[in-house]
Amino acid sequence: MKLFDLSGKVALVTGGNGGIGLAMAKAIGEAGASVVIAGRNDDKNKKSVELLKSLNIECISHIVDVTDENSCNSLIDNAVNDYGKLNILVNNAGTNIRKRPEEYELEEWKSIIDTNLISMFTCSKRAFLHFKNVGGGKIINIGSMHSLFGAPLGSAYSASKGGVVQLTKSFANTWAKDNIQVNAVLPGYIDTTLTRQARVDIPELQKRVEERTPVGRWGDPDDLGGTAVFLSSNASNYVTGTAIPVDGGYSING
Repeated sequence: MKLFDLSGKVALVTGGNGGIGLAMAKAIGEAGASVVIAGRNDDKNKKSVELLKSLNIECISHIVDVTDENSCNSLIDNAVNDYGKLNILVNNAGTNIRKRPEEYELEEWKSIIDTNLISMFTCSKRAFLHFKNVGGGKIINIGSMHSLFGAPLGSAYSASKGGVVQLTKSFANTWAKDNIQVNAVLPGYIDTTLTRQARVDIPELQKRVEERTPVGRWGDPDDLGGTAVFLSSNASNYVTGTAIPVDGGYSING
């Protein structure tokens, strides 16, 4: 058994058209899997597919609104129709609105929970049916350092990402007998579009993160690739219900 070989596997990555999602899709594809990119922006989807195909990765894309159950169900079913099966689901789609808790409108709060947490339930529930057909599967849920810490300007985001960890554990416990491993990845401060805006909103954030992170730098999306391949592969067949920080040591530095 080749531990890290994903040849013949099919992976679906929500929010896979940029940042961490695209980096994970790239790593999983380079390990041999066919990749389905899903996102709201069709132009970004197409550009991501072009990039992956330039690396000799078999790839297609679909438009999805992860806050809509029917859209999620159609996405999963279409991915199966495209390649005949589904083996790996990466629940990466996410959003944030930075405000003090008392400043949120209820609809803003709900939109973050819907995108970051409820979409994971919806997509995973549908994927479960297809995983059973192929004798198992892998689910990777993207949490955050804010799964562990409370953010003063991101209470909705922290609540959603804390929920990701508990949802992951519940899925893992329930579906272990179906040979489905479910794990979470908790990225630290990674250089993405979302965190670039955070550094505009919070000017001291850049220096603060660099000083606290033992490796002394912000992460690059590609730093998540190896963990994605591990959790997608046979190498993690006895790993389930975990939440793995990929943060340069940020979370262990008091």
